Amino acid sequence: MRSWLKLAVLALVAIAVTELLLYRARTVKVPAGTAAPGFTLPDTFGRQVSLEALKCKVVAVNFWATWCGPCREEIPELTQVYAENRGKCFEMLGIAEESGPRDEIVATAGKLGVTYPVLLDQDGKVGDAFKIPGYPRTFLLDTSGRIRKVFAGQLDGDSLREALAPLLREAPASCPRA
Repeated sequence: MRSWLKLAVLALVAIAVTELLLYRARTVKVPAGTAAPGFTLPDTFGRQVSLEALKCKVVAVNFWATWCGPCREEIPELTQVYAENRGKCFEMLGIAEESGPRDEIVATAGKLGVTYPVLLDQDGKVGDAFKIPGYPRTFLLDTSGRIRKVFAGQLDGDSLREALAPLLREAPASCPRA
């Protein structure tokens, strides 16, 4: 009987170590300064939106979910920053993951007053490429498509404005402004 107990303890330790290693693999982050993973996703109207097509603009990519409380709390401030900077070589993309069917995402975005494009990552592949461990998570990209700032957790408007300002100043004069 003691040998069974030893085997059980050994099995539990092996499971715990495996879970720890898998957790660490999932939480490796895409570091600032690297190129953002490319993607093309449908928006809530069915149009395809490509990150590559936005390379000439500063882009905020916000990963969120309809059930996520902090996501829902930050959206009004993100919407305000988007409205203030929309014509200044800036684009914001809200990527909805783990949020149910399109109609549920559209309804939630409408209730929250989202005015920027909401993209549907139904299979989570874009979130996986960005190594998203939880929501919300926002990546601020420069006009070359490089990650310049990563915000983990709920983001307030002032923090986004502060990080966005120097990137907008760096944007080329030839940037499409609207």
